Amino acid sequence: MPDRVSAQQLVERANARVTALSPSEVAEQMKQPGVLLVDIRDVRERQREGFVQGAMHVPRGMLEFWIDPDSPYHKPALVEADALILHCNKGWRSALATATLLDMGYTEVAHLDGGFDRWRSEGQPVTMP
Repeated sequence: MPDRVSAQQLVERANARVTALSPSEVAEQMKQPGVLLVDIRDVRERQREGFVQGAMHVPRGMLEFWIDPDSPYHKPALVEADALILHCNKGWRSALATATLLDMGYTEVAHLDGGFDRWRSEGQPVTMP
């Protein structure tokens, strides 16, 4: 049986190859035209904890299908953006998802280091549903 890899090891590998931005860097980037913040958290997380105004909600399980122009689930906003910044709650799922987008050939992708938890703890604005 091959050696197993832990979820934490996968996150560490992803973080070694993706761009991670601080909350203040994300806030600045969001002021630029063509930058789309993508919230990959579960809908229940968004309802319970709030969300970043202007972020597009893309459930993590649908990201690859919504971004792929050949998919029947394609959402054009994802490929029309000049750059994507992904976030989840802690920055783990978004690191993995950002690495996946790199694997799919998207180069202008980054993620929010520390996720929504860090965004909120550093005083960035949160909208409640």
